[in-house]
Amino acid sequence: MTGEIHEECGVFGIYSPISQNVAGTVYLGLYALQHRGQESCGIAVCDDGVFSSHKDNGLVSEVFSRDVLGALENGNIAVGHVRYSTTGGNSRNNIQPLVIRHIKGNLALAHNGNLVNADSLRKGFELSGAIFHGTSDTEAIAYEIVSERLKCNSTEEAVERTMKKLSGAYSCVLMTATKLIAFRDPMGFRPLSIGKRSDGSYIVASESAAIDTAGGEFIRDIRAGEIVVIDENGVKSIDTHCSEKGSICIFEYIYFARPDSVIDKVSVHTARIRAGKFLAKESPVDADIVIGVPDSGLDAAMGYAEESGIPYGTGFVKNRYIGRSFILPEQHSREDAVNLKLNVIKENIRGKRVIMIDDSIVRGTTCGRIVNLLRKAGAKEVHVRISSPPFRHSCYFGTDIDSEDKLIACRLDSVEDIAKEIGADSLAYLSLNATEHIADGCSLGICKGCFSGSYPIEIKEKPQKNKFEQKIHKITT
Repeated sequence: MTGEIHEECGVFGIYSPISQNVAGTVYLGLYALQHRGQESCGIAVCDDGVFSSHKDNGLVSEVFSRDVLGALENGNIAVGHVRYSTTGGNSRNNIQPLVIRHIKGNLALAHNGNLVNADSLRKGFELSGAIFHGTSDTEAIAYEIVSERLKCNSTEEAVERTMKKLSGAYSCVLMTATKLIAFRDPMGFRPLSIGKRSDGSYIVASESAAIDTAGGEFIRDIRAGEIVVIDENGVKSIDTHCSEKGSICIFEYIYFARPDSVIDKVSVHTARIRAGKFLAKESPVDADIVIGVPDSGLDAAMGYAEESGIPYGTGFVKNRYIGRSFILPEQHSREDAVNLKLNVIKENIRGKRVIMIDDSIVRGTTCGRIVNLLRKAGAKEVHVRISSPPFRHSCYFGTDIDSEDKLIACRLDSVEDIAKEIGADSLAYLSLNATEHIADGCSLGICKGCFSGSYPIEIKEKPQKNKFEQKIHKITT
């Protein structure tokens, strides 16, 4: 991706009929979901009602050493989380899972998504005397569940009541002393799936690829609005909030999810191939080679090459060891960071007319630097093709899109102007109409609000990144 768009997080949970190393399984699952969040991670384990947890800033491999995993010991239920902050900053208090101890028992909650009414929920609790330790909207969900749990007979009933008060995107896993509960918002903005292992354990994860990695077999997607309860009696589904037609974020297929995942009945790999084919039909150009920007541009490039008949080739080698925590020394330029992340295979580029496929352009600065890398490698022409429409609007459901005044598609008047700024011989985006068909066969509708400005639910509050920190700053300065 040529810019800085991030998805909020990934969730993982396991319920085992016997006590075993469930923390180790969650570790594997989080490793498989690392692409969904690289700021922080955590694991909480239940062993006969006793909760233990560990979480910290950093990648999964950095936070969980062999000794740390060993200290979590065995249990039969566990939940985990990888995070990139959209609403709420990267404070340690925001690291999930959130572990809550209250009169009705312990809870551990992990959440993927973004509420659009978190501010009003939080205000209501604060006015009643509640004290928030972090700044994420996940804590508001936890407070609501605990509040409802005091009024009813079970945690799943509390979740069912809570969902009536939540607006926005939330795919969650919740652990109690005896149950693993997964629930997904009625629109199904973010993915959530369930699988099973041969030992009888059930797994819930943001993506099916994580179930595969943890040794499970994918069963199905959790439906939009569904609550799934897993305990000693098996699996129970509560469908009172299920909608006829939800709206999953289309960017899950374009960029966020792993290509080996299947989301709401559609292969992510197939969706990206399809996007590339649509691009080739809509925006053909004479060229010698089609290349993709790693990683999410690769499948779309394959689709473009297949449809156009122009040979597909490898244009870049990506440094796999650079995470989001990479710090560039002050004496070096931002361009050096691009050079460190991507290196051009000059033999494939020199003297050729190149079609470069990527999933999106955000500000345009990174795209321009990548185009420049191809120029320096001897490319005769560089034609940029983007497997999504231009970003023109904010996202309120868990995608960290920059303010509209910084988006290149808002700042410049035309595609031709954007092509000139990034140094490309030509530029074309996937049409909005084609975007609606890349996930044909999906069991849900799609949300394309960041492209069209039309959202599937009414946005009464407009959340801002780190909005709660901003309020704290005003009070304390």
